[in-house]
Amino acid sequence: MQTNGYTFIPDLEAEASVPERGIHSQTLSEADGVELVLFAMAAGEKLSEHTAARPAIVHVLRGEGELVVSGDVHRLQPGAWLRMAPRTAHAISAAAPLVFALYLLPAG
Repeated sequence: MQTNGYTFIPDLEAEASVPERGIHSQTLSEADGVELVLFAMAAGEKLSEHTAARPAIVHVLRGEGELVVSGDVHRLQPGAWLRMAPRTAHAISAAAPLVFALYLLPAG
């Protein structure tokens, strides 16, 4: 909820609805050059290797999976956190239903 110059979301994880199949993403905020996108992935789904033009932060809220970033493999679980420089190659797969917040930061 955005009001009086701030945005408050009481439970970010609760904003995500995990699909039975596929990947769902929704942009929750685009204020001050920071874009917050909430992703929900069904078990077995994968985001193939890609890059972002802006610095990015991935914060896992629910589930389990795997993150491959610059060739390094990392296990994902609630609380996992990653910050990447622009154009860093990465891929994400969901071993169980997975919810994560993606913050795209201002280039700079």
